[in-house]
Amino acid sequence: MEHLKREQIYKNELPGRVVQNAVGKNSALASEKMTVSYCRYSAKSGPMEPHRHAEESVVVLDCRDAYVQYGSAKDCLEHKEGLSCGDLLHFADMEWHVFGYEEGGFLDALCIYGQVTGIRPEEKGQL
Repeated sequence: MEHLKREQIYKNELPGRVVQNAVGKNSALASEKMTVSYCRYSAKSGPMEPHRHAEESVVVLDCRDAYVQYGSAKDCLEHKEGLSCGDLLHFADMEWHVFGYEEGGFLDALCIYGQVTGIRPEEKGQL
């Protein structure tokens, strides 16, 4: 068994979020079968762009005034749902979505993929 504290995992500051790659390829703990990352969305990182990728499950660890928008296209996110601690979200393969928050809000989540390659659209040849 391997055991890491979250604070031991490198924080990668990206536009719209801070990502800590916990398990998977190029992560704190190596795996060739799954990818698990902590993600923090807040004003510090700026707004996130709508995106899509491989099938994903997201567990809300903590949040305040956070929401998810999802839909049929990058510019057509017809659904918006508020988020609460403990919520589980499941996105289908290549489903458009974005996380957001009201002023002073944030989202802290655990993102899980059942693969380590072909996660991003550019890896799948589906831009």
